[in-house]
Amino acid sequence: MDLRRPMRVTAGLALGGLSAFAEAVFVIVATLALAVPAARPAVFGATRWFAERDRSRLRRFLDYPTPDDYRDPRALRYLAVRSVVGGLGAGIFVLIALGVATAVITVWQMVGGRPLGEDQDWYDVPALLLMGALLIFLAVQGLIGVAALERRLAHHFFGPTKQERLQRRVDALTHSRAEVVEAVNDERRRIERDLHDGVQQRIVSLGMLLGRARRAKEPERAEALLRQAHEETQLALQELRDVAWRVYPIALDEGGLGTALEALAERSSLPVGLSGELDQRVDPATETVAYFVASEAVTNAIKHAAASRIDIVVGRTGRMLTVTITDDGVGGARAEGGGLSGLARRVGAADGVFTVDSPAGGPTVVRAELPCA
Repeated sequence: MDLRRPMRVTAGLALGGLSAFAEAVFVIVATLALAVPAARPAVFGATRWFAERDRSRLRRFLDYPTPDDYRDPRALRYLAVRSVVGGLGAGIFVLIALGVATAVITVWQMVGGRPLGEDQDWYDVPALLLMGALLIFLAVQGLIGVAALERRLAHHFFGPTKQERLQRRVDALTHSRAEVVEAVNDERRRIERDLHDGVQQRIVSLGMLLGRARRAKEPERAEALLRQAHEETQLALQELRDVAWRVYPIALDEGGLGTALEALAERSSLPVGLSGELDQRVDPATETVAYFVASEAVTNAIKHAAASRIDIVVGRTGRMLTVTITDDGVGGARAEGGGLSGLARRVGAADGVFTVDSPAGGPTVVRAELPCA
């Protein structure tokens, strides 16, 4: 049995009991000093110092980290209540000390052959042992209760209030809405760029070839130009299909994320390894974001990373879908770069987490964690 954690918790409660007296004195002085407006900055500065010491004790000894964005008035109220709980813990330690001292004196008398009392009976020793075991049990339960109270108080006062949680959620939704708008605008710009630089140029070239074929005097020349125009038509259709695929692959609707990623791997000009399985399909919105993360990461690796191989790993743990794309290229990719920043906005709009690990020399690891229904 590992006793290190119980001993660490006990040490933390003992430190909390000792600091409770200093905190109680400080709370009384601080409450009186708050009546003077000029003293409030100093009072709240000292309040935060005491609160930080206690947060450090909770994290180190009770394995209970707390957020650091609390407000100073709530910290002062926390110190006021915690000083009472800490005093309760100190009282338990005092009782334990008295019990240990009584037990030592009793054992010393028994070993020295001195009677425990003039009316000593045979059942005195068993009764003392039972009473000692009961006191030990009560002391342990008391310390467990004090530790639970310490955690509950820290959660209540250091954690955000209901109004603060609501405000943070509103801020997050506002940010997500802005991310959605920006992601849509990025997507529109990308589609326009693909159509302008690809399909439109092909169609212009096709028109020029047809015009030259109409003006050709020699049948052989006209036939050659028409053959080139036919080839240009095939290339324009292929680029149009590629643009349509990048807008939204139909494979997502037909077979889900796994089928769409298999098609992405087949269409890639580099070897793409695909691993991981999904027990069941996730919601279409999450599948769409996951696919475009993989697609854009593969495209960036082909264009900029000088990679020879790309690996895609897909998995689901609980309510989180994870997509990891790794290439063996030169590295140096940045999350704030052109294509990757758009992916970050798209993932952020879905309340997901987007990370890029790309040291110089590679490899580059792009990872997206997306909540799913």
